[in-house]
Amino acid sequence: MTEVPKQEKFRIVASDLDGTLLDTNHQLSEFSKETLSALHQAGFTFVFATGRHHVDVSGIRQSVGIPAYMITSNGARVHDQNDQVMFSKNVPCEYVQPVIDMISSDQQIFIHLYQDDKWLVDKEDQQLAKFHNQSGFSYTHFDPLRAPTESIAKIFVTHPQHDHDHLVILEDKLRHQFGHVLTIEFSTPWCLEIMAANVSKGRALEAVAKSLNLELDNCIAFGDGMNDVEMLKMAGKGLVMATSHYKVKAALPNNEVIGSNADHAVAQYLKDNLL
Repeated sequence: MTEVPKQEKFRIVASDLDGTLLDTNHQLSEFSKETLSALHQAGFTFVFATGRHHVDVSGIRQSVGIPAYMITSNGARVHDQNDQVMFSKNVPCEYVQPVIDMISSDQQIFIHLYQDDKWLVDKEDQQLAKFHNQSGFSYTHFDPLRAPTESIAKIFVTHPQHDHDHLVILEDKLRHQFGHVLTIEFSTPWCLEIMAANVSKGRALEAVAKSLNLELDNCIAFGDGMNDVEMLKMAGKGLVMATSHYKVKAALPNNEVIGSNADHAVAQYLKDNLL
């Protein structure tokens, strides 16, 4: 029989993946898997809340073996515990090619698209491919001069040398041109993401909570990126990773800071405080 959670206020646990729940090799450790399984057995609902593709996250969820919800593409997609789409919001078709045209003028940048079940790239990005070793999710190529425009959950760009300042210049250009119609934010200092307007992990988490007849106040959330800030503000308790970028800590000065993903800080916090 499912036990009643130790802390009645919190019934939903949501966590980002890279830099948060996953270790420094972008893998889910055995300790984290065991903790998530124990969390489920104790009656909590778990939510993967990430910028990753839902196919990729489904593979990670399968490795844990719990019926978790999935907030993916930074909130552009939400799947329930049975893989049914609860929410979907695409980048409007008319903006996809203009955004890519602006980005593709910079030859240093890698351009990525999430379309339905596909991950598309304009050129090889072996570095980012390593993030997906656990799930086996991989990309195919697209022509940036004739990009697909239908069913694009998000566009994102990376810099091979992790040059944040280089991407900030691009961010400013994109915000100037598209900031009034699109959501533009960093998931990591070297990964800039573009989604439809008003897409965020926070709004997606609110949709999950309401589907369970609960409120955001019943949610505890973990994250480390600028794409986590709204979720960490909106949740009943938002925990910030010690390794978060300084912009994240500056945006959340009153939120508790826990340890590093290298030390499995999310799983340790859950074990110490909820289990």
